[in-house]
Amino acid sequence: MAPLHVLGLGASTPVGRTVWASAAAVRAGVCGFRVHPYMVDTAGEPVRVAAAPWLDIGLEGASRLAALALPAIEEALAPWPADLPGRLGLALALPPMRPGRPDGLAGEVLERVCDRLGNRFARMAAFEAGHAAGHLAVAAAEAGCTRGAFDACLVVGADSYLAPETLEWIDACDQLHGGGPLNNAWGFIPGEAAGAMLLGTVDAARQCGAEPLGELVSVGIGMEHRLIKTDDVCVGEGLTQAFRAALQGLAPGEQVHDVYCDLNGERYRTEEYGFAVLRTAERFRAPSEFVCPADCWGDVGAAGGPLHAALALIAARKRYGKGPLSMVWGSSERGERGAMLLRGADAVRG
Repeated sequence: MAPLHVLGLGASTPVGRTVWASAAAVRAGVCGFRVHPYMVDTAGEPVRVAAAPWLDIGLEGASRLAALALPAIEEALAPWPADLPGRLGLALALPPMRPGRPDGLAGEVLERVCDRLGNRFARMAAFEAGHAAGHLAVAAAEAGCTRGAFDACLVVGADSYLAPETLEWIDACDQLHGGGPLNNAWGFIPGEAAGAMLLGTVDAARQCGAEPLGELVSVGIGMEHRLIKTDDVCVGEGLTQAFRAALQGLAPGEQVHDVYCDLNGERYRTEEYGFAVLRTAERFRAPSEFVCPADCWGDVGAAGGPLHAALALIAARKRYGKGPLSMVWGSSERGERGAMLLRGADAVRG
């Protein structure tokens, strides 16, 4: 089957309320960090977070994720009018169970999506796996389109680390980046965001008349068994598995131009990537050069997959990327690993 086209993109992040605004802010290095209004860390210092500034800090759970996700969904669905015939799927990427995340989250978020959009989706599924959940959702979207379950599929990722119990848990696990006398230079800034990507077949692109923003070349999934927060030494076996599966989509001699990832300052992730890219370095033009938007919008967990894909495609479209081929990868704490290859629109048309 021909690669799927990317027909629409959407985003809602601490640095922009649309995908184009968010991409421009990341390109400019705009930082969305601010001090939490009342949370402090174990050193007594205010917790720094990357929060969506238009949302009340007291909004939590499914209500917060829906408030992030719905604008991104509507933006990505703009090329597919509600009265257009055709079967749409929805693949939703969410955080895994953790302190501060309510039970039944997936069902509640999907219910809010249906309340807003009605019965637009023939099939819906949720992937509650954190950072790599978007890649799992993309793999499911590709499989669904391949077997004809739907004509196009909306991949949505939404996450927020801002619940007080979640922030306390991050701090207790020594993963919170902070200042003061007990500064943890290897922690991360908790963020929140939503991203959406509409994938469709060639026929679906013709049906809605949308100009593709790019194409999904391939997606690879892996599983890591030497996990963060354990004494095991991770040598990137799971991420290598995901890389190699995705890189099979390259033609002989082709190389990846740009890399977008969820590196967030944690040493575990940096070392994992180093091992994985050493094993596959010949397929990358500059493996040591990568974009990690956590510098701007913090760690956005399950929202990362579609958001990083959007950044890659927009960079190719606006010609500030190094070339049309980008790899987007993610690494979940439970071991799921994902990588996808994307080709920019100009290369697709050419």
